[in-house]
Amino acid sequence: MHPADEALVEQYMERGDEHAFRLLVERHQERVYGYLLGMVKDPAVADDLFQDTFIRVLKALNRDRASYTKQGRFLGWVMRIARNAALDHLRARKKWYDVPDPEDMNWWDALPDLSESSDEQLNRSQQADMLAECIDALPPEQREVLLLRHESDLTFREIAELTECSINTALGRMRYALLNLRKMLETTELNHVTHADA
Repeated sequence: MHPADEALVEQYMERGDEHAFRLLVERHQERVYGYLLGMVKDPAVADDLFQDTFIRVLKALNRDRASYTKQGRFLGWVMRIARNAALDHLRARKKWYDVPDPEDMNWWDALPDLSESSDEQLNRSQQADMLAECIDALPPEQREVLLLRHESDLTFREIAELTECSINTALGRMRYALLNLRKMLETTELNHVTHADA
């Protein structure tokens, strides 16, 4: 049985157990890196921000025990640090901008299933590339909620706290992200079919 995050954090903070900290990094690296890559769209920058995130985590754990325990779940706390690192980078590059808060809506429209499309020649790799391009084209706040939910597996309550908005706003951003993705995927698929028929 694997030790809980909290137990590993305690081992590191109480005894300086570097193995425990390494286990925490390994356990969450895909989620944290996936989120960062989705935010900055550059693997080299995402690598740098990933390292920066965990350097900040180490400094925080060594400096102030309460900084973690007051925050609650380890992954949510790390994602807050990762988000700050990504936003610092994006602000420095002046690529981050605000989008209006969406109205409160009921949500979760299914995205089209491209595997059942009329264009049987699309393979999985092309579909994944198409989806990644569409996600990159989303407004930043919609893209961020989508990444936090699907790459980092955070709850909407955690996403709302992390992005400092209401749960309804987080849900609204997710709904708009899915609606926009659906439109973009359908348009991309239609264009592909039209070019194939030409």
